[in-house]
This record gives sequence, C-alpha cells and structure tokens, in this order.
Amino acid sequence: MNQLRILCLGAGEGWHSEQLSNASTKAGCRMEFATYESLQTVMINGKSIHQCEAGNVHDFDVLLTRTMPAGSLEQITFRLALLHTLVHAQVLPVVNPPAALEIAIDKFATLQRVSALGFPTPDTAVVQSRREALDAFEMLGSDCVVKPIFGGEGRGVMRIRDPELAWTTFSTLENLGAVCYVQQFVPPGGSDTRLLVIGDTVRGIKRTNDSEFRTNVSSGGRCQAVNLNQQQVEMAHTICKDLGLRFASVDLLHFDGGEAKVIEVNAIPGWKGAQSVSQDCIAAEIVQELQDQATAKAVKVGR
Repeated sequence: MNQLRILCLGAGEGWHSEQLSNASTKAGCRMEFATYESLQTVMINGKSIHQCEAGNVHDFDVLLTRTMPAGSLEQITFRLALLHTLVHAQVLPVVNPPAALEIAIDKFATLQRVSALGFPTPDTAVVQSRREALDAFEMLGSDCVVKPIFGGEGRGVMRIRDPELAWTTFSTLENLGAVCYVQQFVPPGGSDTRLLVIGDTVRGIKRTNDSEFRTNVSSGGRCQAVNLNQQQVEMAHTICKDLGLRFASVDLLHFDGGEAKVIEVNAIPGWKGAQSVSQDCIAAEIVQELQDQATAKAVKVGR
C-alpha cells in the first residue's frame, strides 16, 4: 500500500504545523506544506496541471486547508477558484472545501445560515454607513461588540459603550469602506463554549478570560473541558453539515436563563487551547479524518 500523501495549504510554521506533521508521521502518512501564494495552474492542450511549492497537486491524496493570507481580490479569487476546480474535477478531497470556507469566513453569511436552521443567534445589525451603525448601537442598548466581518482569533473585535467612541469607530469603518457588524454584548463577558468538530466527533471546551470579554487563547483565554448534552452535539453536526464542514468549531454564548446562542462558526479553528485540556491527540484525530476522506475517495473511484 502506497504511503498516503497529505497536502496542507497555509499552515505556515509553528505549533499547529508541528502537531500535524508529527501526527501524520505516526499514522504512516506523509504531510507536506505549501503556501497559497505558490498555487499555480498550467493549461496545455486542454489539460490542466495544478501545482504548488510542494509539487503537483494531483500527486496528493487529500488536501487540508488552513489560514489563507490576505491578498488582492484577484489573488483570493484565483486561490478559491483553483480549490473549486479540484473539488469539481474530483482531483482529491479538500477539507474544508472552498464553498464551506466562503460561507464560514463571512460572519454575516454564517449567522444567516445558522439562523435559517432554527438555531438562536445574538441580536445583530450589519450595515454600511456610520449613521445606520449608530442607530444599531442605540437599538442594541448602547453596549455592543463590533467585529470585522472577516477575520478570527479576536483580532479587530471591540466592545463599545461610549457614544463618542461609537461615532469615531463607525466613522473610521465607513471611511475604510468596511461593513459595520454590530452585535449585542452579553454580560458579563469573558466566557463562552466552543464545540470543536472533527468528522463525527464533537468535544466541548469552556473558555474564560478574567481580564477582558474576548476568550480567544491568543487574547489570554483559559480552557476547560466540558461535557456536552445531546442537543449541543446535534447542533454542531447540523451546522457543520449544512455548511459542508468536516473540521470546524461552533462558538456559543450563554444568555440569562441558560439559553445558548451561536455567535460564530470557524472553518479553520486552532486547537492549542483544546489540546491543553485533552488527553487525546487532536492532531491525530484530524489526520484520521483526512485518511478517512482519502479512503472514501479511493473506494469511490476504484483506486
């Protein structure tokens, strides 16, 4: 049996890459890394050859997508179009596929899909001008969280309670041509529950931060493993299935009365905090999911 080859796009260097590489080696697989910037396609005589710095993409058995760096509209569009081509032509399984990434990277699009599934979400306004953002700020109780519509790890997220700061913030966003994503603040802040989904497995992590409302590990959040009820597990599976995600996180905020509302879905989640409170190797579970996807593809095409 040939050694399974895994292509990881956009992981870069660091803890997550090391975890994935080590887990792949232990599983008897070979994982290679490449940047999104190195993606290219050559079309000759009607045949397309997709390549990257790790070699010919066609030579790999499965592809794992990690963080895509910023770029021009043309660069981002090309990268996604190439991933779409790989999926459409069934060159290899892509985890997570581009259609899922396009939804999950957009907080507005994600919240719309989650709400359409019938799951509760926080009161939110998405507007394109300072005036409308200020109206939303007042409507939501003059205590709001403002987030970039794209982005993660808590970057660019602000809690705003002061009208003057709101005016300045929304003016800046309007001048930058940004969309204003304004969401109600849920007191006391500094606490949420992350549902980490890997294939059919869902684990719960409670994240807390005593110094500020953001709970991301990169912002100083602490993690604790928690047991999930069946409703939470089914919620995570339903959302991920609808978006086409096999490896993701669903973040919940708990309101007064205990109701949990979905605030975000992350298609490229980190797991450093989750690993710190888990005895299982999470990277090994990710690699196993990649193996399962590659095996299913091989069986389907009779390889």
